[in-house]
Amino acid sequence: MKLSARQLDALQELVNIGIGQAAGILNDMIESPIRLQIPYLQILSPTDVQTQLEDHLSGEQIAAVQLKFTGSFGGIAQLVFPTNSAAALVTMLTGEEVGTHDLDSVKIGTLSEVGNIVINGVMGAISNVLQQRLNYSIPNYMEGTIANLLISGGLTTDTVVLLAQTRFIIEKLHVEGDIILIFNVSSFDALLAAINQLAGGL
Repeated sequence: MKLSARQLDALQELVNIGIGQAAGILNDMIESPIRLQIPYLQILSPTDVQTQLEDHLSGEQIAAVQLKFTGSFGGIAQLVFPTNSAAALVTMLTGEEVGTHDLDSVKIGTLSEVGNIVINGVMGAISNVLQQRLNYSIPNYMEGTIANLLISGGLTTDTVVLLAQTRFIIEKLHVEGDIILIFNVSSFDALLAAINQLAGGL
């Protein structure tokens, strides 16, 4: 699916707004300032997104938080971390060292909370700026391969994927993650229509 430069810019700005709001909330959770950056945003086909993520993550096992959304447009939002980045982030947020007995018991809850904040920030920005109603499910934590993650996200040939790579910067800790928004084609068309309507009104 080919988007105009104006549509891509609008999507980038919506995601940036959401990431900024999420960073503010995360800053309040920890004593170290946190910044979230988005180097790039891409619209990909199901095949391309799997290939790109597998190359980017070097076939690593991943940890992910997944949240379904419905309303004016529907789909699946996911925040994906390589497992080493997930462990580093949990250690920073909780103080639990990698390899300690308690890490696994707090990891799911901590990453689910971070994922919920980041995903809700992004989807909330899209919903509020475009004045569209969205409902969210309870976040679901999972670990596994990229292929299993995308299948669980309902990825089919009739889907469009918005991929935004983000970087969590906490002092000297650099943790990378990927925000994945999976839409069916009709929902993505509805999203673009809302963006076009907003742009036309500016």
